[in-house]
Amino acid sequence: AAVFGALKAVGQARVTPEHERDGLDSAEHGVDTYPEFGLGDSGGPVADGGAVYASDSEEIRTDGGTPNNGKIKMVTAIVRPDKLGAVKSALAEVGAPSLTVTNVSGRGSQPTKKGQWRGEEYTVDLHQKVKVECVVADIAAEDVVDAIVERAATGEPGDGKVFVTPVEDAAQIRNDVRGTEAV
Repeated sequence: AAVFGALKAVGQARVTPEHERDGLDSAEHGVDTYPEFGLGDSGGPVADGGAVYASDSEEIRTDGGTPNNGKIKMVTAIVRPDKLGAVKSALAEVGAPSLTVTNVSGRGSQPTKKGQWRGEEYTVDLHQKVKVECVVADIAAEDVVDAIVERAATGEPGDGKVFVTPVEDAAQIRNDVRGTEAV
């Protein structure tokens, strides 16, 4: 108690207010453990990273059609965990703030890493990623893909992939609305 009291008296028992606000995972280790929580305009934490959602105004389409030819599309992106906040903000900016996020492990073009623990060598060939799923009907799937690719890219192997698949139907559980209106 005496040692702790002395450290506290000279200001060594706590981290700086900046480190405390940013979080020790970022300040001390350089990683963002909870990227889904960002800082809003007021400086306080917000769950969507402080993104400003696209307005509800009608989009004028140059092709005269409807987004996705009136169909429902699912955009699935596998990205680095530290890019989740940027991807969420990008989706909100294009008007697609609804998403599902899952922590996943995978292997692709990113090289394997070898390490040693307690004298034994091990290989890490499955890397931690985040799967982001976004189902759209009134927003062009191509706009969603472009937003994700732009914000998730680092230019290094292991940035991830984006897939677009058709969705046959959708139903809203609360009121059984179906089709594009359910999305």
